[in-house]
Amino acid sequence: MAPGGTAPPGGPPLTLHSQLTQEIRTGPSGPKIAAFFDLDQTLLAGFSASAFFRERLMSGRMGPRELGESIAGALSFSLGRTGFSGLMSATTAAYRGLAESAMVQVGQEVFEKHLATSIYPESRALVRAHQEMGHTVAIVSSATRYQAEPLAENMGIEHVLCTRLEVVDGAFTGRVVRPTCYGEGKADAARGLAAQYDLEISESYFYTDSHEDLPLLDIVGKPRPLNPDSRLAQIAKERGWPVRRFHSRGAPSAGDLIRTGLALWTAFPSMAAGLAAGVVSGSRREGVNLAGSIWGDLATSLAGIDLRVEGEEHLWSHRPAVFIFNHQSGIDALLMIKLLRRDVTGVGKKELRRIPIFGTAFALSGVVFIDRADTGKAIEALKPAVEALRQGQSLAMAPEGTRSPTPRLGRFKKGAFHIAMQAGVPIVPIVFRNALDALPKGGLVVRPATVEAVVLPPIDTSEWQRENLDAEIAVIRNRVLDALEG
Repeated sequence: MAPGGTAPPGGPPLTLHSQLTQEIRTGPSGPKIAAFFDLDQTLLAGFSASAFFRERLMSGRMGPRELGESIAGALSFSLGRTGFSGLMSATTAAYRGLAESAMVQVGQEVFEKHLATSIYPESRALVRAHQEMGHTVAIVSSATRYQAEPLAENMGIEHVLCTRLEVVDGAFTGRVVRPTCYGEGKADAARGLAAQYDLEISESYFYTDSHEDLPLLDIVGKPRPLNPDSRLAQIAKERGWPVRRFHSRGAPSAGDLIRTGLALWTAFPSMAAGLAAGVVSGSRREGVNLAGSIWGDLATSLAGIDLRVEGEEHLWSHRPAVFIFNHQSGIDALLMIKLLRRDVTGVGKKELRRIPIFGTAFALSGVVFIDRADTGKAIEALKPAVEALRQGQSLAMAPEGTRSPTPRLGRFKKGAFHIAMQAGVPIVPIVFRNALDALPKGGLVVRPATVEAVVLPPIDTSEWQRENLDAEIAVIRNRVLDALEG
């Protein structure tokens, strides 16, 4: 096994959440089988309505009238004085005259800022398993389409059954279309989709957290409570329904906080060991190599990160090289340190240089800092990276440039590929399938996770021409996409 290895090369392909999805993958396939998913607390942690309310309030889009009516409606509903339809009528009356396009825009902003990183990785795996089996997948939620559709589009879910607001000539009337998609309304919506597409409800799945969804749970063949409330948990126990609870999103536990703190703390003894080794050997590079390898191993272990690698032999077969990786998470750099271990430096945004202690450590290890806002300066700043490659050091870069809040692959910038071509070294793509399970964009606390890394074979750049660079990048991006999708 190569140094720092975690999985033998040439083994079987990695399979994420295989135990969770086994029932689906061993069951019947085809579009007549439906998989219905509730939204809040099922596909994502928390409530989309809360994020929607907070975004409109903090952005100044919500006036005093809407704020007052929303609070009054929520209070009346919680006290049992009005039903769900009454709650929706109260909270949407203030939308009267508002252009629907404005709400569509808010919905997209809310998804990108708040909801994208709240999606349970396990729920993504369930949805994907159903899609791969050819099932008809649908969100069935009491939320509006402005909350649900951005998430559905991101996850490739074709059907959204939800509560609708009346729109005339592109503007809201302030009224709710009855019946709402709540309680019995969810069951009616599912029956309607089943009639339209000739679905077998008696063979279909429904995933939800709420006892209020019993009408639909009662008619599907495979009711599957996820993160159930206390009443649904009791009902599931009585009826023998399998229950699953996910803890990968939502409020972190005390253990998560402790593990994260320990992982950060290990940077200090690692740097101390590297400094000592550098002084004794007289080689800064040897000191950096030791500090990085110790920190990568200790921090990932204490944080609860189980890194499993496919194609590990490609990490060592051709060096120096430009190692590119898809950028999902704040722990990507740590994972790259653990994988590459020695004789490697990186490229990062200039803001990293200002991080206390870590910024200095990055600078001492030879990290090249660039100003992404100034293309001319960024190109000039990359010259030391080319020189490092010529001196035998490898380079790690994220061609997307910035982290994504979802597993989707962003557009590739050209910097890493220009550098490889100028230095005459190969490109080695590393694909993290689920690093954001451990730490999504904007997150501060690392969650225990099994992270899969697929290392693709080195790609020779010696025959590349500048005029064909876009085509070469497109080929590599497609290979990364294929590996990302498993």
